[in-house]
Amino acid sequence: MAKEWTPTSAADGVEQALKILEGKWKLVILFHLFGGNLLRFSELERAIPAITQKMLIQQLRQMEVDGVVRRIVHHQVPPKVEYGLTEWGQALCPALDALLKWADLRQDGNKNDR
Repeated sequence: MAKEWTPTSAADGVEQALKILEGKWKLVILFHLFGGNLLRFSELERAIPAITQKMLIQQLRQMEVDGVVRRIVHHQVPPKVEYGLTEWGQALCPALDALLKWADLRQDGNKNDR
């Protein structure tokens, strides 16, 4: 059964979704993990050189709490920890792709206005 949205409940729902994605680095981390990529912390650190270690830890932990990212611990010596998207996190891909295309339309429109 499809949920019935009102303008207010739709706005609230989108606002809650955007709060999960809030922060300078979360979208960058997501784009590195899309497509089923499993990356170690050090690989994410190298992939995003401008992020501090502390900020990467904070962003990954928050996305894990929000259910977007999963932390996979391999019990071995030395310990190995990988990060990947949950099924729900991976489901963000089409929405962000649509948002990217929407943003690109503005860029194209601005070029035509010059």
